[in-house]
Amino acid sequence: MNFGPLPSVDADAVPSGGFVLDVREDDEWAAGHVDGALHIPMSDFVSRFGELTEAIEDGRRVHVMCRVGGRSAQVTQYLVRQEIDAVNIDGGMQAWERAGRPMVADGGNPAFVL
Repeated sequence: MNFGPLPSVDADAVPSGGFVLDVREDDEWAAGHVDGALHIPMSDFVSRFGELTEAIEDGRRVHVMCRVGGRSAQVTQYLVRQEIDAVNIDGGMQAWERAGRPMVADGGNPAFVL
């Protein structure tokens, strides 16, 4: 069964204030993440799926993020199959950082991509 090409966007094309879902693990998140993003590690995604559906009840687009784009591509495919408007962020947090997009870290430390 072919689902067509994976919907994706460049990091610099994510609108300011756009809804970001970060599927990286806890240590990656703590090092640096998009302020306001929803963090659900891919390893917990199925059990915590309801947190995402509650957050996007208004039908807004989900921009899915990981470190380089592999895990987020898998989650994006899953969301598209659930008829959720989701796009993969090409290049993940590495591309986000290269594009100079803002990041924050836990504990007030300087943010970086782990």
